[in-house]
Amino acid sequence: MGLNDTPSGERVQIAFFGVRNAGKSSLVNAVTGQSLAVVSDVAGTTTDPVRKAMELLPLGPVVIVDTPGFDDEGALGELRVEATRKVLATCDLAVLVVDATRGFCETDTGLLSLFSEQGIPCVVASAKSDLVQQDAALPAVTGAAAVVRVSSITGEGIGELKETLARVGAAAGPEPQLIADLLDPGDMVVLVVPIDSAAPKGRLILPQQQVIRDVLEAGACAVITRDAELARTLASLPGRPRMVVTDSQVFGSVARVVPGDVPLTSFSILFSRYKGDLAVQVAGAHALDTLTDRSRVLICEGCTHHRQCEDIGTVKLPRLVREHTGADPLFEFVSGGDFPIDLSGYDLVIHCGGCTLGARAMRGRVARARDQGVPFTNYGVAIAHMHGILPRVIEPFGL
Repeated sequence: MGLNDTPSGERVQIAFFGVRNAGKSSLVNAVTGQSLAVVSDVAGTTTDPVRKAMELLPLGPVVIVDTPGFDDEGALGELRVEATRKVLATCDLAVLVVDATRGFCETDTGLLSLFSEQGIPCVVASAKSDLVQQDAALPAVTGAAAVVRVSSITGEGIGELKETLARVGAAAGPEPQLIADLLDPGDMVVLVVPIDSAAPKGRLILPQQQVIRDVLEAGACAVITRDAELARTLASLPGRPRMVVTDSQVFGSVARVVPGDVPLTSFSILFSRYKGDLAVQVAGAHALDTLTDRSRVLICEGCTHHRQCEDIGTVKLPRLVREHTGADPLFEFVSGGDFPIDLSGYDLVIHCGGCTLGARAMRGRVARARDQGVPFTNYGVAIAHMHGILPRVIEPFGL
């Protein structure tokens, strides 16, 4: 990802669904303006979800996803359908591509029901419209925000479809804020960024970049310092900072330096509020107090990265949990898209802030754990609880 690119987790996820050979891939290529997906007359050409980042004005940055046919068959077909279901769990806006020469089928109707059940706005694209009578009536579709006639061959309706997607996507709801809604213009925010062996060479990590951007969006001022220089930085400021935001890994030392009347939180907790359900994750942290040697703890990261010797997820967190509980639970680790469907065997899920995940994907993970009765918490929330400062660091959010 380039420095000027919008992170994938901040882009609206628009996924194209439908049966095999409905024309999904050709339509995706027409919408993106390039040969993103392989197309042919053979049903089932698309074997894995294909993604393309683009700008869809006036909506803004989006990710377009082409999915395998939802009616695929056989052992491999079932795997492809499962891959499509995973996309369904993360998309913000669905496009149901229907072959106009065949009309709606049972699978299409089932997909519409899934969109409705999961609260996903849907636009129906009646594809291959060049092969049917131009004045043919479009079917009435229950639950769709719009129905658009399109042809990837002639270009009919492609512009209208893009405009419709932008309109429906923009109407999905107000854009949440990371920290800007907690600030006033002119406020000063101190960001504590440790530089240790796990810090990426020559750059800040994504959560730090995004918080800086949101502070500037609020018209506030960001003062960035390492934990080692925090005391000197605070003493040099002309006044009391509005807030201190720290990397969760140094919560203990930072909390001792920051005066008690200065609001304190962490990058990870900001993302927990931004993309998940902070109240659920605060409640889930109390499960740390009841873990035993026979407990199973799932530690999840939304992205995949090279593990350092002092990696937060696989090394530091398990060590902190063992010290806090005096027990030795079984830890299991997943990253990227490998979040289990069945969580019932776990006593606690501890998740990263999810900066690379879309808000819908992150909230879906929180909801899955909640529905299965499994406590779910966040890296920063868990670390704050184990340091005994959780009430302090969630105070800025009114919890």
